[in-house]
Amino acid sequence: QVQLVESGGGLVQPGGSLRLSCAASGNIFSISAMAWYRQAPGKQRELVAAITRSGSTNYADSVKGRFTISGDNAKNTVYLQMNSLKPEDTAVYYCKALARGIAYWGRGTQVTVSS
Repeated sequence: QVQLVESGGGLVQPGGSLRLSCAASGNIFSISAMAWYRQAPGKQRELVAAITRSGSTNYADSVKGRFTISGDNAKNTVYLQMNSLKPEDTAVYYCKALARGIAYWGRGTQVTVSS
């Protein structure tokens, strides 16, 4: 079992920045990859960024150059640095961990980009 807790969401103006954190606990040594997803009202959940245990990353085209995913193994935490935020980035952001073929999800954190 893996437990995930997201934090760092909030209200920010367009052009601003936020850093989301996802703290993992439990059977963390079985985690092979982690990712951030987001879901806006009325839309499907979509992949934002992912990182493997070896450090390989990939990003949705809509966030390339603005968002950065990183991990701190000592703290069992994955981060999502979000810069140059746009109103269309408004969504609930979820952390996901993949461990031995099983996907674990956090409860999400709300990000609202508005003036």
